[in-house]
Amino acid sequence: MTATHPDRAPRTDDEIPMLGPDSVTWRYFGGWRGMLMGLWSGSMQNMHPKLGAAVWEHSDFFGERWQRLMRSLYPISGVVFDRTAATGREVRDHHRTISGTMPDGSRYHALDPDVFYWAHATFWYGAVRCAEAFGPPISEADKRAMFDESRVWYSMYGLSLRPCPDTYEDFLAYWDHMCRTVLEDHPAVRTVLDIAELPPPPWMSWMPGVLWRPAAKVVARGFVWVTTGLYDEPVRELLGLSWSARDERRFRRFGRAVDLTMRLVPPRYRLHPRPRDAWDRVSGRVAADAPLVETPIRNLPPPDRRGLPEHYCPVSAARRADLPWQR
Repeated sequence: MTATHPDRAPRTDDEIPMLGPDSVTWRYFGGWRGMLMGLWSGSMQNMHPKLGAAVWEHSDFFGERWQRLMRSLYPISGVVFDRTAATGREVRDHHRTISGTMPDGSRYHALDPDVFYWAHATFWYGAVRCAEAFGPPISEADKRAMFDESRVWYSMYGLSLRPCPDTYEDFLAYWDHMCRTVLEDHPAVRTVLDIAELPPPPWMSWMPGVLWRPAAKVVARGFVWVTTGLYDEPVRELLGLSWSARDERRFRRFGRAVDLTMRLVPPRYRLHPRPRDAWDRVSGRVAADAPLVETPIRNLPPPDRRGLPEHYCPVSAARRADLPWQR
C-alpha cells in the first residue's frame, strides 16, 4: 500500500491510517526470526548520539535486559498490528520525560523527531534486513512497499513527519549517511553487545548457573557474529569489527538454514504472540473485541517500579559504576 501524509493539524483517530493483513509489513514484521535482530536493533539505535545519551542516562534496560526486551515486543509490534492509534501514543508517551544534555552542551529529547525516526528506521528496515538474511525472501517491490507503509507506521506515533524520507531511494541515502557520518561508538552500544554475563532468561530461570554460564558465553559469541554480519561495512569499521569473505559465506549458509527451519514451523507459531493475535482476529479465531495479548507477568518490572519510563525506554546512573569501563 502507498501512503500520503501531508503535514497538517492533528487528526482524529478515525483519520489516522492503519496497516492491515493486506500490507507487506504484516507479512514480514513480527516473526520469531526477528529475535536474531535483537543485538543489531539495540546497538544501531544506541549509535545515534542523542539516542545513546538518552539510553545511558535514563534507562534501566541493563538491569533487567531479558524482561524488558520481551515485554517491549508487545507494544512495539502492536503499533503495527493492533489497528488502533492508542498503541502508537502509548509507545510515544513512554518517552515524554526522557531529556538531558549532551557532552557539548546541546540538549536532547527522546521525542525529537530526528531521534525518534532513527529508532523507527531500525525497526522497519530491520524487518527488511531480517528477510534478506533469514527469509522469507523479499523482493525489491516489497521493500519499496514496506517503505511506503513505514510512513503509515510512523504516523501512528503522532510525531512530525518531517524526518521521513519521501522515497525509498531517499531512505537508502539517509541510511548510508547515518551509518557513515552520524553514528558513533558509545558505551551503551558496547553494553548491548556484551551479553555473555547475562543471567538466564525468565523462561529458563530453572537452569543452574554452572550450566548456564558456559552456554551463555557460546551463545553470546554467536549472536555478536550474526550481528556483525548484519551491519553495514561502515558500522563494522566504526566498531572495529572484522568480517571476511569466509564469514560472509558462513553467514549466508546460516541464514538459509534459519529459513528452512522456520518453514517447518506452522505459520501461526512463526509469529510473536501479539502479531499472531492480530492474524487470529482477522481470521475469526479470536473475537475482534477481545482484550489484546499482553506480556506474561514474568516479564514485568519489579512491582514498585512499574510504570516508570526507564523501564520502557533502555543504563541507569546507579548501574554505571558497575560497568568495567567505568571503573
